[in-house]
Amino acid sequence: MNTVTLSDILLISPMIALFLTSLIPITVKVLRGNREQHSLATLSQALIGIIISLGLLVIFGGAGKTAFNNGLIFDGVTQWLGAVALGSAAVGMIMMYENPATVGKQFSELIFLAMSSAVGMLILVAAVDLLVVFIGLEMMSLPLYLMIAMSHEGKLSKEAALKYFLLGSFASAILLYGVALIFGSTGGTNILAFMGDAAELVQTSRLFLFGITFVILGFCFKVSIAPFHAWTPDVYQGAPTPHSAFMATAVKAVSFAAFLRIIATQALVGSDHLFDILQWLAVITMIVGNTAAILQNNLKRMIAYSSVAHSGYLLIGVITAGVSQNSIFGASSVIFYLLSYAFMTLGAFAIASMMERSENHIINIDDLAGLAKKRPMLSLCMTVFLLSLAGIPPTVGFFGKFYLFNAAVGEGLLWLAIWGVVSSVIGVYYYLRPIVVMYMKEGEAEIAGHSLNATTITAVVMALAIVLMGFVSGPIFSAVEKSLF
Repeated sequence: MNTVTLSDILLISPMIALFLTSLIPITVKVLRGNREQHSLATLSQALIGIIISLGLLVIFGGAGKTAFNNGLIFDGVTQWLGAVALGSAAVGMIMMYENPATVGKQFSELIFLAMSSAVGMLILVAAVDLLVVFIGLEMMSLPLYLMIAMSHEGKLSKEAALKYFLLGSFASAILLYGVALIFGSTGGTNILAFMGDAAELVQTSRLFLFGITFVILGFCFKVSIAPFHAWTPDVYQGAPTPHSAFMATAVKAVSFAAFLRIIATQALVGSDHLFDILQWLAVITMIVGNTAAILQNNLKRMIAYSSVAHSGYLLIGVITAGVSQNSIFGASSVIFYLLSYAFMTLGAFAIASMMERSENHIINIDDLAGLAKKRPMLSLCMTVFLLSLAGIPPTVGFFGKFYLFNAAVGEGLLWLAIWGVVSSVIGVYYYLRPIVVMYMKEGEAEIAGHSLNATTITAVVMALAIVLMGFVSGPIFSAVEKSLF
């Protein structure tokens, strides 16, 4: 019989702290007779909880220890991508505080759901047992479905919540079926237990091959790999912009963390067919995401298709880590890219959020016309975000792609790296379009009239971080790499 030790409790203390502080806003609301406290007080309580959780994660996250009978592991992946998830949650909640579709009635409940989703993310990013992976995935996803449906906007958000719920449930069902098949073939669900034998099991056990394939397919849905990406633009457009930012960064980071752990079992080494299929999925995802983004006029849909393309780039790094004898460089490139991608995407969504005058306001790319003249600082920030997403030096986005493609070339996957470069060149077109509209077209673009101080500060900090991280990308990447040893 396995007992819970003090070490186990200490290791999961970031999750405990986050959950306990998530209860504060709704408890205060109940004690006030179901009346909302000031939104700033609610936000402050949430941010304090995230800071405490982040501090505990830094202390315990990189120890490489396991907890709860090897169900959770606290290594460099947990530490870095857990920090990305918590940071993205904090920025998302700051945007919620000033966005008309989210602030006001039920703000305490919204913050509680966002923090509950972040608890699920911390579980998912540390999970090395497939059943715990499933639990973390559902704890992360269920609050998100409710958050999107709670928007003050009447039609699109409800449609987005239903689509996300149905397709998310379908993906979870596929993943769980795969877990059942893996359990049937190995007698267990712990990734660490079959990590050394996965390549052989794929060749000798048809049941295990089908199981690992279904698990991979489930994650392809979650991280928007084409052709399983169709929900992404609709959900990103229909959801409140702060929620879209939260999903595009935190959800992607922790889902790729779990995906990376599964692929790192070296199952791809044992199956050429599975290896080839994933490579083609990466290429198709990059092409579909970038070409579809060119056709979009809605700003959030453009960023959504951009997110699909970036999933294709990240899949290159995941595949590289899955076939390498020393997967650390490939895994480090994925973590570094997710870190840089979070800054770029949160910043772009922050600017979009600041332009929304009401919960029903739709931002098109043409609506940015004249923004450079009226708000030069914010236009410059948006330019930095878009150039970094395009991979233009010296921004951190360039170095993120450089490390990903370099890892692929190092493992002999030159054709994947070439497709990545070609797709990036295609992407430059639609990333430059909003910049051209902002600086070269006359228009009446304006930031919404209500107070947006916190979001403005956040956007400026993100832009500065992207430029500074570009100059110190080498030391940051080395720190990521050392944490994985």
